[in-house]
Amino acid sequence: MKPVNECKMTLLSRSANEGFARVAVASFIAQLDPTIEEISDIKTAVSEAVTNCIVHAYRETVGKIYITVSIYDQRKIRIVIRDTGCGIADVRQAMEPLFTTAGGERAGLGFAVMESFMDKLQVRSKLGKGTTVILQKQLSLRAGGHA
Repeated sequence: MKPVNECKMTLLSRSANEGFARVAVASFIAQLDPTIEEISDIKTAVSEAVTNCIVHAYRETVGKIYITVSIYDQRKIRIVIRDTGCGIADVRQAMEPLFTTAGGERAGLGFAVMESFMDKLQVRSKLGKGTTVILQKQLSLRAGGHA
């Protein structure tokens, strides 16, 4: 399926860029006139995915985070957030609530949060190569909203 519109960006894995990623994705999706709840859900999921790149993928270094936001017919949204960091040894284990490799104040709820706010979450990872998180959401087909 070919996107109706698409935005691609590359950010450095600095914590200051997490807020920008949230707002940039939300601003691009705003053309579909989503509900406040939908935009909030998307911003939260993007924030979690980007934070994972910053905290886990690159740990004590700075790397690149690649974000692609695609809009499809019928108000379908697909957001791909990719890094070329250390990768995840066991994706299934990493997706378990409360599991974290960072310790400290980290709750280990990032993937659970993403899953709860989006319709579909896919995570692919290879050790030493990086991780790709794919978030998908179907926006409501409400009156007045754009197709």
